[in-house]
Parts: sequence; structure tokens; C-alpha cells
Amino acid sequence: MQGTDTKNIGGMIFKRVLRKDLGEFSLDSRMLSILMELDGKRNVSAIAQSLGMEMVEIRDALEKLSKLQIIERVREQVSVLPPEFFDYLNAQLSLAVGPISGILIEDTVADLGKRVSSFPVPLVAELVDLLARQIRRKEKGIAFRQNMVKKMKELGI
Repeated sequence: MQGTDTKNIGGMIFKRVLRKDLGEFSLDSRMLSILMELDGKRNVSAIAQSLGMEMVEIRDALEKLSKLQIIERVREQVSVLPPEFFDYLNAQLSLAVGPISGILIEDTVADLGKRVSSFPVPLVAELVDLLARQIRRKEKGIAFRQNMVKKMKELGI
């Protein structure tokens, strides 16, 4: 992860690197769990969700694994979300927070260093998670997450 912006790692994809001296490293259970999930296909957001870990935990472990040269980043072409997705996202978020939803979406997308018009698909889980955290009523937050996961599955995201 040297030379990369580690703030927005949700869309990054990593793979394991085979090393002959792998047995000489000491990894804690968290790092080992993350290492086992790195398949070169799923992004960091999906892995964090799968393991039930916060992005901060994942980021720290990835930095350590990268310094040990046990993992490397996979570079690939990233597709962007269709505009219809943001229409649906705004509609679902407005059910939970009201008319401020559009502003929350724009601000959160900007916080991730992206634009709505070219938002990368690999960051969608992180975007939904960040927006869901801004919903104060628990039941509305749960409904929002469920509806967004359903939509993501429909779109094959």
C-alpha cells in the first residue's frame, strides 16, 4: 500500500503473494483472517463486510501485510454505478432522513474523493454503510441497508 491513498481503500483489491519464507512471519488471528479472504477478486469493502470488521481494522492489517510483502494490490479497470442507482439510493435514504438525503449523498461521495457521475462500483458497499450510519432511527437504518443490499444484488454488485 506504499504510495497509495489508504483513506479510501474500500474499492481496492488485494491478492496474496507467495513467499518461501512465509513460515518466518508471525500473524495475529485478525491478520490471518484477512489474508485468507484476499483472493484478488473481492474488494476491501466486501471483505470487511464478510468478516464483520471496521475499515480501520482492515486498513491497519493491510498496511502490516503490505509491509511484510505478503500481499499486493491488484490493478484493474473499475466500472461506475449507473445514474439510476443514485436515484434509488436517494429515494431510499429520503425515506429515512427526509429531503436532506441528496445533500448527504453528495457530501459522502465527496468525502470518499469521488463524484456521483463517475462513482466506482467497488465503493458502493462503503457508500451505503457510511450513509446508513447517518440514519438516527435504528429501524429506518436497518430497512435502508436491507433495501440497498437487495438493489445491489439485483444489479449484480
